[in-house]
Amino acid sequence: MKKILFSLVALAATPCIFAQKDSTVNLLNEVVVTATKFPVKLSTTGKVLTVISRQQLERSEGKDLAQLLNEQAGISVNGANSNPGKDKAVYVRGAKSDYTLIAIDGVPVYDPSASYFDFRLMPLDNIERIEILKGSQSTLYGADAIAGVINIITKKGSNKTLSPYATVGFGTYNTVKMNAGINGGKQFFTYNIGYTHYKTDGFSESADKTNSGNFDKDGYEQNSLNANFGIRVNKQVSINPYLRYSKFNGRLDGDAFADDKDYTYNLKNMQAGVKTEWTMGKATYRLLYNYNNIHRNYLNDSLLKETAFDGYSTGNYTGKEHFAEAYISLPVNKQISFVGGVDYRNSNTEVHTAGIYKYVFDAGIYSGTYESNIAKDSAKQKQVGIYGALIYVGKSGFHAELGGRYNNHSEYGNNMAYNINPSYFINKQIKLFANISTAYKVPTLYQLYSEYHNPFTTLQPEKAISYEGGAQYYATNNLFTARVAVFNRQVKDAIAFYYDAATYASYFINQDKQNDWGFEIEPTLNFKNKGQIILAYAHVDGNLTTKNAGKDSTYFNLLRRPKNTFSATFNYPVTKKLFASLAIRNFGKRADFDFTSYQALTLKAYWLVDVYAEYRFTKNIKFFADLKNITNTSYQELAGYNTMGRNINAGITVHF
Repeated sequence: MKKILFSLVALAATPCIFAQKDSTVNLLNEVVVTATKFPVKLSTTGKVLTVISRQQLERSEGKDLAQLLNEQAGISVNGANSNPGKDKAVYVRGAKSDYTLIAIDGVPVYDPSASYFDFRLMPLDNIERIEILKGSQSTLYGADAIAGVINIITKKGSNKTLSPYATVGFGTYNTVKMNAGINGGKQFFTYNIGYTHYKTDGFSESADKTNSGNFDKDGYEQNSLNANFGIRVNKQVSINPYLRYSKFNGRLDGDAFADDKDYTYNLKNMQAGVKTEWTMGKATYRLLYNYNNIHRNYLNDSLLKETAFDGYSTGNYTGKEHFAEAYISLPVNKQISFVGGVDYRNSNTEVHTAGIYKYVFDAGIYSGTYESNIAKDSAKQKQVGIYGALIYVGKSGFHAELGGRYNNHSEYGNNMAYNINPSYFINKQIKLFANISTAYKVPTLYQLYSEYHNPFTTLQPEKAISYEGGAQYYATNNLFTARVAVFNRQVKDAIAFYYDAATYASYFINQDKQNDWGFEIEPTLNFKNKGQIILAYAHVDGNLTTKNAGKDSTYFNLLRRPKNTFSATFNYPVTKKLFASLAIRNFGKRADFDFTSYQALTLKAYWLVDVYAEYRFTKNIKFFADLKNITNTSYQELAGYNTMGRNINAGITVHF
């Protein structure tokens, strides 16, 4: 691995030694919003932030959101290349999937009944850009931002009166994808309305361990609508209402290595809200409101058998959340800016599960029924946060951010968070940065109100402190950039499931400690508009400390997360109309657990090679083809489940 990385860097760096200045857009002047919640230049923030641009999104027509995130340094998405309808789990710097806050246009969004965001809800067609902010970010974003924030910025209206667009694509597994919409605006009003339909036959979610040939395909279908509007009341005030609706359904398998021919699920999600912005003197005020309503249903309508475990089960999960935020950004003077505000979350869930089971054990047949209910009237929580931060941009190159948050939770009470983020920019080429920040994750509604809630004490939030440092280099000619970042994240009061074998008592407790560390190396080389090489190498390690029989026990626990990942992407404009890209990625060995045999195991490392090409017939019409896993590598993302072999998606995109 080290030899490959060194060779690629050496090969790519050679022409850069003699490179001259060109007209490449200066990356230092790129404007981002996620780092401070208001627009700032990338050069003035010391936070580790990655931007997936609109151009990158347009060159990802054959991918979904999970696959695109899986290509970023320090991020692995388990299930990204599994059956299209399978759930996805994002791990940022090795952290648990629910330690990363997902926001859409700056608004936190997740399923209150499950405490995570389903990446299948957001088609790439509705996205303008993505900003990935790593490290603990609870000061500005509140709960769940222990590992970072992924802010998905949606498409907005344009200055054209009417601009229709459409994409039609077809692919392996009888996959069909269609997206159509209209975009435009005039004077005081803008709009963007897009609709996406996706359907695939898929393949068996679970691996056929005995090669019986009887495992069926697990198909998936999705329909999504995204609409947002911009109303400019006057030069100082704008109002931006929006509506997002997604519905999908599909088939599931029973478990790892276990086929199931009548296990189905469906999901409906509606998000609606409004963002208002107005300026008063030098100050900008923003007021946000978002309503999130999600419903999931699972049905396993199996016929009872006497030869193995089987049965009937159903599960209905409903989650609702109201989110409101008001904040101000204000330049105090030419060098100091202030951002501060208050946010409010009110969430509840309703869960009903029931079933009939029958299984054979020691020549005996055992059967029974079960039922569980969590009522929305009791399963609810509220949070109120007050936060503020000072941002200093010095003339000498020294920049800093200092901030804090006070949070009040309806169940456990109060907690705090803070961040200290100095950086120093040397000769407008080298940026040195450091971060010390704290973060927290509140207990989920399930942990607080299910039959496994703690009967003796109220669960406390999981608390983290993160240390981060590194350097970023920008060549004056923009032909070479590189970033190196190291991090350490320590979590205490992590919530664990307690079981007493003597009394059969089972409930959640604050007990565990998590300690993760690693580094990332990200060089990018541009060849004077003649091509680009993007390299990335990330390493993550960690362990869990838990009490076992009254004594601390420490062990590696980053299941399904590779310690080492490497990627090299080669972008090349063959002609003015033809663009091609080659991506080579390596995912290292991963620890996993076979829950069917209760054995720990190690999943093998694997390489994936992908090719993308697009040809523009005109300025507004292009053909694209995305060929993934061209070597037809056989691999596992998690034990007992299949992944995609060689597959292709191709189609035509039209913009007017």
